[in-house]
Amino acid sequence: MPRIVERQPDDELDLHGATVDEAIPRLDEFVHAAFRRGRWRVWIIHGKGTGTLRRAIRRHLSGHSLVKRLATADRSSGGSGVTEVELADA
Repeated sequence: MPRIVERQPDDELDLHGATVDEAIPRLDEFVHAAFRRGRWRVWIIHGKGTGTLRRAIRRHLSGHSLVKRLATADRSSGGSGVTEVELADA
């Protein structure tokens, strides 16, 4: 049975405009908190810009123990300015 995504405001982390050094600790804290709350999908808003922040976020999350899958959000959810993250099963 497919999971229903009920997107809540606390399922999003807006890092748009942050530096990589600022973003990574906030990202880790957010992923851990979402996992503890039992959320299975979250969205990271990083913007489009030069792509530096997006690449750093995706590189970091690709090796994260709580992350199962990463994808570019669909166009209606922000497209390449947003990374959709599926968290690992508890």
